[in-house]
Amino acid sequence: MKVEVVLAWPRRFKAVLLDLPEGATVADALARSGLSLPDGIVAYAIHGLRCDTAQLLHDGDRIELLRPLVADPKDARRWRAADRKARP
Repeated sequence: MKVEVVLAWPRRFKAVLLDLPEGATVADALARSGLSLPDGIVAYAIHGLRCDTAQLLHDGDRIELLRPLVADPKDARRWRAADRKARP
C-alpha cells in the first residue's frame, strides 16, 4: 500500500511517498520516512483527523505531522479582517 508522510512549515513542506506492507502503522511509516522529526511535533493526523502512532494505515493515507499553533485561528482571522478594513 502507498502512503505519504508530510511535514509542513509556514512556507515550505517536505513529503515522502512510501510503499508499506498491509498492517503498517503510523509509527512504521514515521520510522521508514527518513524525515528528521523536529522536537516541535505535538500530534499526528491522517487526512486532517488526529490519530496516534498505533493507528493502522490504509492505501492512499496521508500522515500529517502537526506542530503547535502560532496563533489562535480566530484571532488570525480578526487581524486579517482588520488589516483589510485599514487599506484604502
